[in-house]
Amino acid sequence: LGHRLLLEGGTIKTIEHTAADRGTDIHVRDLFYNTPARLKYMKTIQTELGHISDYIYRIALAHDHISFSLKHNGHSLLQTIGNQDMLQVIASIYGSAVARKMVKLSTEHLDYSLHGYIAKPEITRANRSAISFYVNGRYIRSFVLNNALQQAYHTLLPINRFPIAVLNIQMDPSLVDVNVHPSKMEVRFSKEKELSEFVTGQLRQVLRAETLIPEGQSPWTSSDKNRSSAIQEQFVLYRSSAQEEMEKEPVNGELQQSSDGTPAPAPASVYAPQGGREAAGSSGYEQAKRMEHKEQVKRQDSFRPSTERGGYVPPKVKPDAEAVQAWLSALPKHSEASPKLAEFPQLEPVGQVHGTYIVAQNSDGLYLIDQHAAHERINFEYYYEQFGSPEPASQELLIPITLEFTSAESEQLNRKLSYFAQVGVELEPFGGSTFIVRSYPHWFPQGDEKELIEEMAEWLLTKNSAIDLAQFREKSSALCSCKASIKANQNLSLQAMEALLDKLASCKNPYTCPHGRPIVISFSTYELEKMFKRVM
Repeated sequence: LGHRLLLEGGTIKTIEHTAADRGTDIHVRDLFYNTPARLKYMKTIQTELGHISDYIYRIALAHDHISFSLKHNGHSLLQTIGNQDMLQVIASIYGSAVARKMVKLSTEHLDYSLHGYIAKPEITRANRSAISFYVNGRYIRSFVLNNALQQAYHTLLPINRFPIAVLNIQMDPSLVDVNVHPSKMEVRFSKEKELSEFVTGQLRQVLRAETLIPEGQSPWTSSDKNRSSAIQEQFVLYRSSAQEEMEKEPVNGELQQSSDGTPAPAPASVYAPQGGREAAGSSGYEQAKRMEHKEQVKRQDSFRPSTERGGYVPPKVKPDAEAVQAWLSALPKHSEASPKLAEFPQLEPVGQVHGTYIVAQNSDGLYLIDQHAAHERINFEYYYEQFGSPEPASQELLIPITLEFTSAESEQLNRKLSYFAQVGVELEPFGGSTFIVRSYPHWFPQGDEKELIEEMAEWLLTKNSAIDLAQFREKSSALCSCKASIKANQNLSLQAMEALLDKLASCKNPYTCPHGRPIVISFSTYELEKMFKRVM
């Protein structure tokens, strides 16, 4: 037994008893029909519906113990079960394909506890709309928390891509001020720095415990609408057609033609990841995942090749035995590595595609590796360590390198020369708008020293606000690694491929290049069998 309340134009028309299920149903028709001033500023139906949907989604994510249903003109936009399974709510809103890529976390601190789900880097959005932060169960907006989240994904995502995250932070109410804005949506924390470091650190730890290799896409993969009935029953998916389109992420950037015939020397990674692996997801989700596999559900992925690449350009060079051997000799031997956070698969190279992608295999399936991105990651971690040395080893030049800048740039650069000194580059004014380089580290990529230092200076000139040395160190490492890495259309011997994969496996982050592009994608044996109709 329940109650039925009817309001028209703000006036109560009826209050009566009625047969009803447990819960509350709210039906809205002709909103603001008698308030012309408010009705005038209403946007289109689609825009207003989007605002309503977003509001209900945030509430549903905060209260997974309550069943929510949202309908528009008889069409169901959202249906959750209310079984205290946040992953089910995420699947109802973003789709089961996204839910399968979410990672669970639950951790506590002296002042805070953090619970929720974050997406693997292969699942991204073009804006921050899929990021939901809750403080003590209430949805809030916070620049501090958004920045902490992005720092956790640093170098894991391409530029202008953002993760999906649903995170609830429990804290003493005295540590948060909700009276910043009349809407109570924006808040201010009394220990912002401590909270930011806690969130970033915990999220990084969770991501490092995961194997972040995206799955390849089958040529016959259907749209996200063709889901298995098992997954639909588990997650009760009722979503609008606009939400059913899986977002696919293009690969930014193109690999360039190699300028010489041999790969540049590739230093070893100096990082040694530590820790163990955490399991993620609820039992219901894992059961649904097994059911999906049994029912042969078609999968979506968030990786596809660039559509702007032209036709295949045959490699201009063939692997030279002596050059390859010299390159392999330049790879330092592995240091004693600590246990990995997430085990990178042991891969056996079997060939190359277009002199650009290494084809490898293991018992789990097939792997494609972008050789430039892989070498770039290896070099980046090496250079990052070198730039961080207390006293970077520099070599003095017999003939200094001359650099020219505009008058305005010269004035600005004069105030930032200390950054160069701290990374081992001796840069000084030489009159007018001219600067000279008297020394630089001996491990700089050979032949690219002038261009590299110019790019380091140009990056500094774009930063009007204060930057710390760590940012400059990271940017310089990325510039060095890109120039020192093997390029596209460059054939390698199997021995060279094996050495490259071996060094990649020892990296702290073997999954993405410094710019956030994926290094490896995988095709499981099961997916390959489906492609060739060996399983039906």
